[in-house]
Amino acid sequence: MTTATPQWFTSSYSGQGGNCVEVATNLAASHGTVPVRDSKDPHGPTLNFRAAAFASFLTSLKSGELPLS
Repeated sequence: MTTATPQWFTSSYSGQGGNCVEVATNLAASHGTVPVRDSKDPHGPTLNFRAAAFASFLTSLKSGELPLS
């Protein structure tokens, strides 16, 4: 079995406030998962979402269905 290393990034919309999450979308196609972590604690726990669920979440945010604050 081949394991891939998450390539973490923070959204350009997050600014420099430090209250951010990082995501690793490079695992969506190969593993069907999108890991998410707290940018202030990169060695802390990671939440793993199914790629389809994460895509649905982003669609809901972009459409205004979910409030941003």
